[in-house]
Amino acid sequence: MNRLIINKTANTPGIDFNPTTGKFDIEGRSIPEDPGSFYDPLLEWLTEYFSTAAPKTVLNVNLDYVNSGSSKYLLGLFKVFKKRYKAGIDVEINWFYEEDDEAIESLGDHYRSILQIPFNMKEYI
Repeated sequence: MNRLIINKTANTPGIDFNPTTGKFDIEGRSIPEDPGSFYDPLLEWLTEYFSTAAPKTVLNVNLDYVNSGSSKYLLGLFKVFKKRYKAGIDVEINWFYEEDDEAIESLGDHYRSILQIPFNMKEYI
């Protein structure tokens, strides 16, 4: 399976999903006009990846802005991780947020409460 790399733009986050190491990164802003066209390929890639996943998969999410359409698709990505976690696969999500960014922190707390999987809140300055 090939590594998935998508360069970030002003409206979409950068993606670096490395199937060999099981380390996945999403970073930037997520305000695409059509979130489905951006996130659906990621969902498909993840589904294929988890059929032969690395021993541990870590998703690092560092977004400075997320619109409501993107929020729905992010939850869809996270639910793929939850399904795999319930199947016994070792997964972890790290949600990064800047100090005093209450909106992103609150969104992370919301996801963590819904998912109930290893979901770490990581504040930075």
